[in-house]
Amino acid sequence: MRISWNLLGFSFHSHHTHTHIHQSRLTFHSLLQQSRNYNHTMTKRKMITSPDPPPPPTGRRRRSPRFQHLDGGVDQHVSVTKRSSSSRSGMDFSMYAYKPDHEDITSLSAEDPKKTLLEKVDAPKTPSPQKEEEKKKKEVVKRKKSTPRRTRIVPGSLKPPADWMDVYSLVEELRADRSAPVDSDGAAAVIERDRGMKVFRFQVLIALMLSSQTKDAVVGDAMRKLQKHGLDVENIRATSDKELNDLIYSVGFRNNKTKFIKQSAEIMLSDYNGDIPPTAEKLMELPGVGPKMAYIVEHIAWGNVSGIGVDVHMHRMFNQLKWVDSTASTPEKTREQLEGWLPKEKWGEINTLWVGLGQEVQQQKEKVLLKAIKSSRPKDAIKLLKRLGMNCKSVAKKYGLESLLEDAMSKENVSILNEINNAE
Repeated sequence: MRISWNLLGFSFHSHHTHTHIHQSRLTFHSLLQQSRNYNHTMTKRKMITSPDPPPPPTGRRRRSPRFQHLDGGVDQHVSVTKRSSSSRSGMDFSMYAYKPDHEDITSLSAEDPKKTLLEKVDAPKTPSPQKEEEKKKKEVVKRKKSTPRRTRIVPGSLKPPADWMDVYSLVEELRADRSAPVDSDGAAAVIERDRGMKVFRFQVLIALMLSSQTKDAVVGDAMRKLQKHGLDVENIRATSDKELNDLIYSVGFRNNKTKFIKQSAEIMLSDYNGDIPPTAEKLMELPGVGPKMAYIVEHIAWGNVSGIGVDVHMHRMFNQLKWVDSTASTPEKTREQLEGWLPKEKWGEINTLWVGLGQEVQQQKEKVLLKAIKSSRPKDAIKLLKRLGMNCKSVAKKYGLESLLEDAMSKENVSILNEINNAE
């Protein structure tokens, strides 16, 4: 018996002997290993000599076996730009041919190798000027529909609430004693009035700047520390930021307030001869000064009234009383609506009057409830406190005023002050 192998063009024969078969196997494996080493070496050489990846194969592509019945198994010629529209079977496959979206792809040629297919596809499209104008017009129309222009409320143009005069006079009666924190530590109460009008006006401004997000008692302590240090514009400018920050350490947002005070002092010395700006509009140009501060400073320091200073407490109370509509979502909008119907002679006093009432309702409940019971219209005063969010029954129970509260609510709006005094 004669067996022949042909591996890589090399033929050899083996007889029936065991030795010859074993040697043939060794020869076969050695040749196979040499072939693998050769292929590996050539692949590495090709990678070193030509670092660029080989181009994608073009030309013939074998059809999948499931579609070979359409053309009898004959390979189809596939091109990047054009595909054959006919086959041996007579069927037209041109409708399935690749059609590029970009109009310049078909113009690619070997003469211009820099223009690649990727550059053509990714090239940005420049819209025409007419389309740009139409797009801008549509955006403007959409913006106008979504955000209507806000009309400014003219003072005196709104209809006042029906009960505002009765409620306002009752608040004046409840606040006649001037015993709220704003009356003892507010901007008008902690000022040195014996150092001249410039220093007086400057201290009013500083007190209002410190009052933002800070209780009046804390502002009063900080103002007294500053006055002991020397609270005038020249000394504040000469004071270092760290020392000024330590002096107002207890107030809220002291870092920002230190920066704003130092910047305002520089502006006043350079632009206003060491004095504060004379109008609310100019005051609002100072860093850290908003409308509320500007209107209050203008009233206390210069004696002029051009607007109402509304803080968050007044904003909350006037919304609870329904003195402003639902669109007054911020203190600034509440201010505009108040100025629309409130007489101008009350613009200057309304801040201190109502801020003090709000402080008593929040911090001094026993005192304000007792003042409401002793007022000339106890039922109306107690109803007012309820409208402002105070639970009069629980407060009366806590401080032993239940019997007085029941008597005040059971009688008409006639003062029971004499009965209370006689009972005491």
